[in-house]
Amino acid sequence: MTIASQRTDDSSTHLGDADPDTLLDFADGFIRRHIGPSEAEVTEMLGSLGFTSLNELTEATVPADIRNDHALDIPSPRGESEFLSALKTIAGKNKVYRSCIGMGYHGTVTPPVILRNVLENPGWYTQYTPYQAEIAQGRLEALLNFQTMIADLTGLPLAGASLLDEATAAAEAMGMCASIAGGKKNGFYASEDCHPQTLALLQTRADGLGIELKIGPTAEVDFTHGEGGLCGVLVQYPTSDGRIEDYRELAEDAKQHGCLTVVAADLLSLTILEAPGTWGADVCVGSAQRFGVPMGMGGPHAAYISTHDKYARKLPGRIIGVSKDSHGNRALRMAIQTREQHIRRDKATSNICTAQALLAIISSFYGVYHGPDGLRQIARRTQAFTCALVKGLELLGHTIVDDGPIFDTIRIRLGKGRTHAARQVADAARERQINLREYDDGTLGVTLDESTDRGLVADLLAAFNFGHFTGFDVDSLAQDAAVDGRMDFGPLARTTDFMTHPVFHSHRSETQMLRYIFKLMSRDLSLAHSMIALGSCTMKLNATSEMIPVTWPEFANIHPFAPDTQWRGYTHMFRELERWLCEVTGFAAVSLQPNAGAQGEYAGLLVIRAFHEHAAKLEGRTNVRNVCLIPTSAHGTNPASAVMAGMKVVPIKCDEKGDIDVADLETKAKANADKLSALMITYPSTHGVFESTIRQVCDIVHENGGQVYMDGANMNAQVGLTSPGKCGADVCHLNLHKTFCIPHGGGGPGMGPIGVAPQLVPFLPGHPVARPDTAGEFAIGPVSGAPYGSPSILTISYVYIAMMGGTGLKKATQVAILNANYMAKQLRGHYDILYTDAGGHVAHEFIVDCRGFEKSAGIKIDDIAKRLMDYGFHGPTMSWPVPGTLMIEPTESESKDELDRFCHAMISIRQEIESVANGSLDADDNPLKNSPHTLGEVTRDDWTHGYTRDQAAWPAAWLRDSKFWPTVGRIDNTYGDRNLICSCPPMEDYED
Repeated sequence: MTIASQRTDDSSTHLGDADPDTLLDFADGFIRRHIGPSEAEVTEMLGSLGFTSLNELTEATVPADIRNDHALDIPSPRGESEFLSALKTIAGKNKVYRSCIGMGYHGTVTPPVILRNVLENPGWYTQYTPYQAEIAQGRLEALLNFQTMIADLTGLPLAGASLLDEATAAAEAMGMCASIAGGKKNGFYASEDCHPQTLALLQTRADGLGIELKIGPTAEVDFTHGEGGLCGVLVQYPTSDGRIEDYRELAEDAKQHGCLTVVAADLLSLTILEAPGTWGADVCVGSAQRFGVPMGMGGPHAAYISTHDKYARKLPGRIIGVSKDSHGNRALRMAIQTREQHIRRDKATSNICTAQALLAIISSFYGVYHGPDGLRQIARRTQAFTCALVKGLELLGHTIVDDGPIFDTIRIRLGKGRTHAARQVADAARERQINLREYDDGTLGVTLDESTDRGLVADLLAAFNFGHFTGFDVDSLAQDAAVDGRMDFGPLARTTDFMTHPVFHSHRSETQMLRYIFKLMSRDLSLAHSMIALGSCTMKLNATSEMIPVTWPEFANIHPFAPDTQWRGYTHMFRELERWLCEVTGFAAVSLQPNAGAQGEYAGLLVIRAFHEHAAKLEGRTNVRNVCLIPTSAHGTNPASAVMAGMKVVPIKCDEKGDIDVADLETKAKANADKLSALMITYPSTHGVFESTIRQVCDIVHENGGQVYMDGANMNAQVGLTSPGKCGADVCHLNLHKTFCIPHGGGGPGMGPIGVAPQLVPFLPGHPVARPDTAGEFAIGPVSGAPYGSPSILTISYVYIAMMGGTGLKKATQVAILNANYMAKQLRGHYDILYTDAGGHVAHEFIVDCRGFEKSAGIKIDDIAKRLMDYGFHGPTMSWPVPGTLMIEPTESESKDELDRFCHAMISIRQEIESVANGSLDADDNPLKNSPHTLGEVTRDDWTHGYTRDQAAWPAAWLRDSKFWPTVGRIDNTYGDRNLICSCPPMEDYED
């Protein structure tokens, strides 16, 4: 007897009338939990559009020549509790050893108050990037704390709000150095003492950027290397194998040669090691992972970057700055955004469009909770255990390769008299569930961390005693080590203060910390409050059951370079997830390595570039295929990624309907036929329409020798109905933080795996330390620090797909399209819907035209977005892809009631605009121009506006039941950029 698979509706029946085959179905079916509208609401919305079924809607919106003719080959849906139980079994295949590998990844202790109330809290992880700063003041303050902490520890005044990982941060710094040199210097020198994954990623990046990279000993830096000489030199502090080098003379030499010094520094060491900024560093990069973020087999972790104020406009990523609001109060926002891709496009500082905001927030809270004294204590304790281990090793007859001062990492040369000694020690360590770093020359590396205890040191000594317990007293060893000078850094000992701001001294008890966390959270609007209808950003449900496995130790506490025998559970998940994503995309293989959507774009273009170079080599051609065709409507990361991949961007026009101008495409493809590399497109289009010419567009590019790259931003309209492969594309990145439910986390984490057609499989990314199974025969270099990007959050998408099954995924796509068309119809007549297909339909998102309001009423889209805050909503995507418009995407997770509530708000705002236009409301003093309205403003004694307090704060009835209050008024962005402050202001500013 077989149990029937889960039904995909939530229609109810009386038990006496039930089908016997459904009686044993699980009760916690996930599809009806994920999809917002009930079956009755779906029927009602379909009826309002003139359809009788979701399939009928699909036939009307998705072109026939690209529609799937088969169901997705993905297993039937699984119940929440049932699948989590199965996943626990899979997780059990992972073996959580104590990691002493180091290489930039460390054991850490996430304080439970942060683990439960930030990392596992949807009030923090479902926020969007803080583009609407008035309703993001909490996370902006947490990120400002992060920047202050990084600036203080590194000794450089300006820090960013996080980057993707340490290796990519180093690569960003290399590009930054080249940019500062203004094209006059293209050489870059990297010390061979850096982590191997960092060096490999520098090699990947350098070629596309036209940088001449040289790797070698620090003592052999050649400032004349490259055209015009070196623009930068990178060193690791401490080195990858633990040495603490004095780089002061090198930094001075670099300065004399007009070369910037970049230091990849360990944050914890900087609590007791002198800050690089004090001895000459120009840029600092590194990872904040060991500040409370689990290893997660490589991610996600927040990288950091800091520099001098004068380089602010060259700094990649995001910067949080201090400004003021309309009432003169202190307010935070993202500063100098004109550096970013959505404005600068192919001239942007980088293609970075996402950071690791949630992880940076966790690390900032870690710093707030421990404060400088607590961080020093953790560092000293880690150092003491390391020095105790050294004393014990020396008693066993082993030597430390370097005889200088020690922090947390040592490299050990074993005593003589044993053949294959290193392997014996490593095996003895593994028998005690400890991983060591094994060097090619027979030496062994050990890195200790916050999680180290006496038992680990005792077990390590037993391993280095070839499996025999030593009987050494760890406390006595530590006391002996304290007097032998190995803990003394001499002139490099930290003498400068750090983290002196009161925020790092005011939250020592859990009660204080808990209240601080929730105070900041209350200032941020998230999916826990209302729908976030941002077009192209797909802010859908991040279900609790999907999030639960992320913090399981079996997934959280694995080192990315642990032996593969220890992560069989991850292997199981990787293989299934890759197969499912291949099925969804219609491609032959998937690489999970890119750990952001923009990084996926970059990786996909590098794969295309490698394919063309390989073909040219086989055919004996010398012409370089480096032209990338990009529609003018494309997301700004597209041209930025193309430039990073060494391509020349040629724009393609869009017609009056917003579709790709096929004639212009054909003309430019033919004109560049001998050098055409790729076309970058988004499907459905960035205008929210299924273009009927998609197959023709792909054919034109292929006929002229190019490959088609499809941006996966709009995959939420494709899954189960069509696919990039069906459309004719050759590579596509998937925003797992959009379509596949990894939460945005206030601006990161994200994941951007790429799927590729068969001819591109041999070029999928490799890795120098742990080669992924999907790496091709002619693999490009790594694009991410870890071989599988950010594996711990892949569990989220894995659980989502498994619980939805093929049928649920298709239905989710259909309901996303239904919700968008329903909303478009509700708003039509009040607003013009800018683009539709020939039948008047949209895809999963649509654009509302607001361009006429400025002329008729003096109202801009900013006014509409800020006014929506008074209704408790986050504004839609503004001015993209068309200036003066709003792009709305409801997703499938929102109920009809929520859609109606949002439409009611938009219609009410439209009526207010009309009141301004006809003179019923003052042109300058009206609810739109003065929005958002804060509680302080509405409750003050001197209300002077020409409209009522009720109209300001409670313009809709539902707000009486639940009201989200912005904590600041409208923020003055210009003031903030002209008076750039990017660290915590003094306390008297708070009092003012």
